[in-house]
Amino acid sequence: MSAVLTGTGTLTRLALRRDRLTIPLWALVTGGLVASGAGSLEGLYGTAAERTEAAASMTANSSMRALYGPVFGDSLGGLVAWRFGTFAAVLAAVASLIVVVRHTREEEETGRQEMLSAGAVGRRAPLTAALLAALVVNAAVALVVTAGLAGQGAAGALALGLAIGGTGMVFATTAALAAQLTESARLAKGLTGAVLGLAFVLRAAGDSGTADGSSVLTWLSPIGWAENVRAFAGERWWVLILIAAAALVQTAVAYALTGRRDVGASFLATRPGPAEGGLATAGALAWRLQRGTLLGWSLGFLLGGLVFGGMVEGAADIVGDNEQARQIFERMGGQSALTDAFLATMVSLFGMVAALFAVGSVLRAHGEETSGRAEPLLANALGRLRWAAGHLAVAFGGSALILVLSGLGLALSYGHDLGPVLGASLVQLPAVWTLAGLAVLLWGAFPKAATAAWGAAGLCLALGWVGPALDLPQAALDLSPFGHLPKLPGQEAAVRTPVVALTALAAALVAAGLAGLRRRDMTS
Repeated sequence: MSAVLTGTGTLTRLALRRDRLTIPLWALVTGGLVASGAGSLEGLYGTAAERTEAAASMTANSSMRALYGPVFGDSLGGLVAWRFGTFAAVLAAVASLIVVVRHTREEEETGRQEMLSAGAVGRRAPLTAALLAALVVNAAVALVVTAGLAGQGAAGALALGLAIGGTGMVFATTAALAAQLTESARLAKGLTGAVLGLAFVLRAAGDSGTADGSSVLTWLSPIGWAENVRAFAGERWWVLILIAAAALVQTAVAYALTGRRDVGASFLATRPGPAEGGLATAGALAWRLQRGTLLGWSLGFLLGGLVFGGMVEGAADIVGDNEQARQIFERMGGQSALTDAFLATMVSLFGMVAALFAVGSVLRAHGEETSGRAEPLLANALGRLRWAAGHLAVAFGGSALILVLSGLGLALSYGHDLGPVLGASLVQLPAVWTLAGLAVLLWGAFPKAATAAWGAAGLCLALGWVGPALDLPQAALDLSPFGHLPKLPGQEAAVRTPVVALTALAAALVAAGLAGLRRRDMTS
């Protein structure tokens, strides 16, 4: 083995040991969702005629194509690939970026990499170990998908599994590249997440314009490549070569960059601050640290609202005359007209994504603590609650702001009903705050388990996104706080009770978390 790869095996085993719970869980959840899709869709479209009619109506609707892509095949496997392929590819990409950044830039940021490098560890061994860990994640996802759908056709199942796992590896290498360019794990994750978001938008914009996945915009997106593998619809195996080539090129660039920098350094260095600080309060510091992230989320939610608002008029054409599909949409979004149900689905989706911002913003305070940057502040005349309050104000206030902007974008693009749409967006806030409150509780009382808040937010997102399509029981959907909210606009139901109850629950979680923060030692 080359000297630059010395220690790769040991570091890979260490990475897999640290992720011994999350890797199997992520593979089973992602792969299991896709594999179980065949059973749920068979209940909706039991005959070949129903599947053909559904495929034609879905492909003819630009709004549906933007969300899930065109339907390339009307077999049961083809519908599974259409309905769950994009979602699973995004999940695999998120898992990959988390794994790679965790075992590269995060190790350098905490100083553990410097300690390891003092031993017999080659310059490129940490990056190789991180990519091998990501390869294990994506191979496991591909294996579960292939095994779960083999009954629908071995070739199609293998193509779908490789497309999903391959997309994950493309974004794993994107994260590896971002880890060389940026100076912190947060920036590396943010940069990779922005690339993933851009890929989704390009795929959605391309598919909304063409019904066969041939748009240039679609081909600019790795998610569009996975879609164009066309599993269960005359597989295009050569597209996998494009996916592999992208991953290899990014890996080569990341390897070249990692050999030209010191541990802890980056190619996009953070600008030094002014010689004299102008921030007088802990709240101002928290705002300064998080304002860039909040600006990015705000622009994303406003643009997302404008895009999805333009699809509202075509919502009634999505389900056609299929009563079971209509019932799914009503469970997802509302019980009134389909236009209202579509709007309710969109505001619910924005709410669930906003929970990711809120959890991340709360955990930013946890990152300030574990990195040691909070300790000098708290050594002065600054109480822990005042310090934490600045970050929590950004988390809770920022989540309200981005929901308002998404509602504003939906209403402006839709053309009317500003008040009801804004109200529906803000009704999501108690559920968002409940998950943020859970993050505060974990951080304050159980700091070693703080990152479990991501798991809770991801579970709620999965339940809300694919739970209705999988026809999960209501008890399972009620595990998410979003399952208790009224489906607005359109549903005539009591709004005050769930809103008040969830707000009170969020307040209780925050109070318990802050009480724990006051009583425990600071962690590192």
